Amino acid sequence: MASSMRSLSIGFQGGQVIAVKVHEDQAEALYRMLGSGGWHALDTEDGLVRLDLTQIAFVRSDDGEHRVGFRA
Repeated sequence: MASSMRSLSIGFQGGQVIAVKVHEDQAEALYRMLGSGGWHALDTEDGLVRLDLTQIAFVRSDDGEHRVGFRA
């Protein structure tokens, strides 16, 4: 079964932000590696991205579920 895609925005210490689309398992692997230091290879929709984990300031996740209007 194919895993669903998730959009991530990854922010770095210097203020740069990259937006990537990854499979759910790739996002979970990145979350597990945060704080461990070193490098992590992230397989994105556009190709392989290597990240210096010591420079990541935040990771924002978009579940893809867009809502219009008010919630009850």
